[in-house]
Formats: sequence, C-alpha cells, structure tokens
Amino acid sequence: MGGNGGEDGLSLTIKPIHLKPAREYVRLYHRHNIPPVGGKFAVSCYDGDRLCGVAICGRPTARRSDNGTTLEIYRNCTDGTYNACSKLYGACCRIAKGMGYQRIVTYTLESENGASLRASNFTFEGMAGGVAWTGTRHRDYYISPEEMKNRWSREVSS
Repeated sequence: MGGNGGEDGLSLTIKPIHLKPAREYVRLYHRHNIPPVGGKFAVSCYDGDRLCGVAICGRPTARRSDNGTTLEIYRNCTDGTYNACSKLYGACCRIAKGMGYQRIVTYTLESENGASLRASNFTFEGMAGGVAWTGTRHRDYYISPEEMKNRWSREVSS
C-alpha cells in the first residue's frame, strides 16, 4: 500500500490530470468499480513524486440531480495513502466552487464508513439507488459485493 503521506498530510500535493490516465488509475486500483465512461475533470494527488490517488468528477448520474449546478464525484481512488482521499475531496470541492457549482454529490457503498467524506464536510443523506444498475444502457458496471449505496452531499456556493 501507499506511503504515510505525513501524519498531517502536508506532503500531499494536488495536481491536474487528464481523464484518460485518471481512468486508467481507477481501472488498476479501485476496489469495486470500473472507471466511469466520461467526466468533466479529474485531479490527482501526489505524495512527493509518487501518484497516490485520483478523483473524477462530472454531471450527476441521477437525472433529477442533473440541474446544471450540481456536480458528482464519480470516483475517488487512492492507494491507501493517509489523508489522500480527504485531500482529493477538498480539491474537487474547491474546483467545483470555482466553476460555479453550488452542490456536490457522491456515493459510497453501505459498508463504507465515509470518514473521508465527513472530514471533508459532506453530509450523509441516507441510502440511495439499488444494488445493481437497472437502466436500459447497462454498461457492465460492477459493485462487489452487491449492496445499497449511501448518498453524501456538500453545499459549495458562496
């Protein structure tokens, strides 16, 4: 697994990354999801010179949330480096605010505790969705184990 990232997270640096290498990182390291098909932007986290995580953001997958002012964090994927998840969530929020978004949503598996999201000032909204994709445009997304998702949100408007 990853380095310690420094107990205070000060050695972690956020850098831009193109969607293609971010998607490849997710393909290689995400515990239970494949890379998203698209996205608006991606950011990376480095511990010194070592890439230790990426986050990919885009339009909300839930149609009712796709209102033009809401952004979804599709994936936050790290190698386990201490504070990397929280650092990526914070960067996504700052970028979203700078782009004029008012709200950010993301999802975790029911079994995940959301510690990094709570540390990044996200609010737990409850369970959302189902255990599997049911739309007609099924893209072989897999969630293992099959379980409900938790929805988290954060207001970022000024």
